[in-house]
Amino acid sequence: MPRYFFDVFDGEDISRDAVGIDLDHEDMAAEHAAAALPDVAHDELPDGMQRDFWVKVRPESGDYIFTADLKFKADWLKNKNPAWETG
Repeated sequence: MPRYFFDVFDGEDISRDAVGIDLDHEDMAAEHAAAALPDVAHDELPDGMQRDFWVKVRPESGDYIFTADLKFKADWLKNKNPAWETG
């Protein structure tokens, strides 16, 4: 059974997976990567008005084969300075 590694960018830092998990095929690795993104975002938000997240999958050969991205963006619909920006 092949082993896949999941490197994660949480909007600030990249965490390189050194352990990985064994999965039957790469489609399962892609599903695992996409399913992980909401948990990554949940752990980091709210932290500002914009943040990008990704999970990249690599097999033991080391070359990325899949990426899943999630973009968070919050914006006021009118000109307003939120309390957290004014200090």
